[in-house]
Amino acid sequence: MSEMREMRAQTDERSGPHLIFDEEVLSGISEQLGAAYPEEACGGLLGRVVDDGDVEVVEAVSLANAREDERRRRYLIGPDAVLALERRAEKAELQVIGFYHSHPDAPAAPSKFDREHAWPWYIYLIVQIQFGRVASTKAWRLTEDRERFAPVAVDTRKTM
Repeated sequence: MSEMREMRAQTDERSGPHLIFDEEVLSGISEQLGAAYPEEACGGLLGRVVDDGDVEVVEAVSLANAREDERRRRYLIGPDAVLALERRAEKAELQVIGFYHSHPDAPAAPSKFDREHAWPWYIYLIVQIQFGRVASTKAWRLTEDRERFAPVAVDTRKTM
């Protein structure tokens, strides 16, 4: 987590970090979230901090939505899943840089519920799914005071 806090300090001076994806990784997230429609689906983002505090996503890991109720509007990643994700990141010499989830038939903007359950040092990718298809993808980071989410630019590059 210390590298993520360092990234935050470095990027506070400019517009903030960019979240960088290979198209293939982002496409995999879209497929997973679209297939789960009309329920929310979720996962973890593994990667590293690169030049100027930007964050490169190396791997997206699908995680089970552990919610037993309200699955159309809520998701839950259980503590065992988070621990397994952290171990997977460590083994790959990466770090957990954030999480992603879908908003079925709702905007790709954090809800009050999202804010109440987020941590400031992670980046949250939210994907709006309309009728089973991706409509919008946006990334956010909770501010230190936990009052609001700040937008994070999402950049893609073609897989070589």
